[in-house]
Amino acid sequence: MKAKLQNAFSNRIDAIGLPILALCCVSFFWGTTWLASKEGVKHMPALQLATIRQFLGGLLYVLYFVLKKAPWPKGKQWRTILVLALLNFALSNGLSTWGVKYISSGLGAIIAAIFPIWIVIICFFQGERVAKLAIIGLLISFGGICIIFMDYLADFIRPEFQFGILLSLTATVTWAFGILQTTKQAVNFNPYFSLGLQMLLSSFILFVITEATGTNIPLRQIPPASWWSIGYLVIVGSVFTFIAFIYTLQHLPKEISSIYVYINPIVAIVLGFFIFGETLTQTIAVGSMVTLIGLYLVNKSIRKPKLK
Repeated sequence: MKAKLQNAFSNRIDAIGLPILALCCVSFFWGTTWLASKEGVKHMPALQLATIRQFLGGLLYVLYFVLKKAPWPKGKQWRTILVLALLNFALSNGLSTWGVKYISSGLGAIIAAIFPIWIVIICFFQGERVAKLAIIGLLISFGGICIIFMDYLADFIRPEFQFGILLSLTATVTWAFGILQTTKQAVNFNPYFSLGLQMLLSSFILFVITEATGTNIPLRQIPPASWWSIGYLVIVGSVFTFIAFIYTLQHLPKEISSIYVYINPIVAIVLGFFIFGETLTQTIAVGSMVTLIGLYLVNKSIRKPKLK
């Protein structure tokens, strides 16, 4: 009897407990990566930081699966992986990392969370019908963003702040295209191996760009603070949390696994306030909650089954 109870409890943990724990890790630790990026780019070029992070993270994934003798992608799978490497990592991750050099980590996280809005807009221009719930969510999110920026009006006169906002917004657009591309042309082999290949390929793309533009600095000139940030982003942000994220997608309903989208910005805003002394006013708090409510409605409309 005791053995049966232990087996039942263990099965219950495996079925529900571990996926929920993985989701909690994703929700919290991906929020902390905004602060790690912010700290890292204070002392080195942002795109170089993204290059090193993705190279090391991708290398760890690829070496692991090479040692396990996992099958490599074939034919058109490489084209899909290359497109996703460009959209999801070289552009989205690279630009968002660059963006937090000029704006707060909390604001960067809030902007990054609005990618579902772009998915709706892209689908609309592709001829798909936009649900009323999505329109309501868009309006609410826009209102929330306006509330947030009431406390940043003075910053808009600074070209650096404007540039950071532009970079962050562009990153959300490329992420949205990447998600749509993944949905339409999912790679039919190990998703973890695919993730590592995307990171590795994106690091080569970024390296070519940064070398061509002369923005890189010698590795010996990168201070310890940035190396610690890179280490955290590689181990926690690129490896541990991505594994947990894919695990949640495989074991939890989409409605539950997407909760991280709403928690990441809250973690970044709160920790940014306590660690970096970033602005956290009642206006920003209210605007953030309104924005996240709107994003929830947009996400719900995207996942709502369409009537035929």
